[in-house]
Amino acid sequence: MPMILYGLCGEDPSVHFSPHVWKVIMALRHKGLDYELRPVPFTEVPKLEDGFSPTVPILRDGDTLVRDSFDIALYLEKTYPDLPSLFCGEGGQAMARFVEGFSQTVLHPAITKIAVADIHNLLAPTDRVYFRKTREARLSQTLEELASNRFTEAAEFPRKLEPIRHTLKFQPWLGGEGPLFADYILFGAFQWARVTSSIDILKTDDPVRAWFERCLDLHGGIGRSVRAAA
Repeated sequence: MPMILYGLCGEDPSVHFSPHVWKVIMALRHKGLDYELRPVPFTEVPKLEDGFSPTVPILRDGDTLVRDSFDIALYLEKTYPDLPSLFCGEGGQAMARFVEGFSQTVLHPAITKIAVADIHNLLAPTDRVYFRKTREARLSQTLEELASNRFTEAAEFPRKLEPIRHTLKFQPWLGGEGPLFADYILFGAFQWARVTSSIDILKTDDPVRAWFERCLDLHGGIGRSVRAAA
């Protein structure tokens, strides 16, 4: 039986966009493991697996349930050690933790401000009500106010990528000669923006764009299986 991966989708179930779910998709592909993706809307997530987790991703592997993208990666590494490694050792795991921190504290807040109104418009009516209420409370602005500043946020976004550009001067992937989970963490953030945002946040001549295009081509081009919004 393949594993089951619960993801997040808009009104169209083929448009699955969670950055954290995309990390796991890439990790499963990296390991060569079979899985079934089950996209669900925001308001259905708390009902999954008897309320196992308020958020996705959730991975079911037989009788085992795991939540949180990093915990899922650690589970896959421990449970399937003979398959290609996601970390290549303790140092790679520590590096991935740092990259996760950078992604969630620097990139995710910026992408949220750029794409939040577009994400709202992808959702079914019931989810739109939930999304507006929770995001406006979290961000202390209306979606319309956030949307009015999205071009300014997008213009400032490239400067946040300098640490990534610096790394790519020395190696083709964050993981070195090949991609590791650290790459998939960043990929998840950029894929989230690609699938949801009406603004393309990566310039065509940016080395980060070239890296992202290589990521999209990985594992049979699974990243390109969902259309870009921009």
